[in-house]
Amino acid sequence: TFTARTDPDEAWVFLPGKTRKLLPVPAETGSRYRDDDVELLINGQKARLVRSDGQFILCQNDPRRAVWERAKLDGVDFRAVGNEPGWHLEIVAGSRIVLVTDYGASRVELPLPGPVVDRGGRMTRWDAGELVLEVKGEPCHDTMSGEKFETRVTVHWQGKILHGCGRALH
Repeated sequence: TFTARTDPDEAWVFLPGKTRKLLPVPAETGSRYRDDDVELLINGQKARLVRSDGQFILCQNDPRRAVWERAKLDGVDFRAVGNEPGWHLEIVAGSRIVLVTDYGASRVELPLPGPVVDRGGRMTRWDAGELVLEVKGEPCHDTMSGEKFETRVTVHWQGKILHGCGRALH
């Protein structure tokens, strides 16, 4: 597996042990990027990574994993998710909290306050006034996907308590 981040001007391919910057080249369909040793062809949710020695990898996008990789590349330090209703929370670049709730219908962005750490209880709490985030260092399983996480997350916002799971990205 590998991660690729693309835009019209370039593609970054994060391979085990090495990162490649590829430039766009004309393609019959989809998008095509290359450097002297690697070519990346993307068409919809499928991709092909070809090395100069002729070896190639056929790939398919993993949308659930892609969300986490994109957040990491965007400078997110910590990300949490929860269900019913669907929500996610991100601590971005150690400077702000972004909470998206109701399956994307509501969004709040606040400065990240200093944390209050309870080492004995393995909990960290951020109180941003209208939003309080508590992260507890204990195993957690996503209630819909069954995915395992290392932290349990509770968000207090607008009189609601949101429960979910999260992980550090850096």
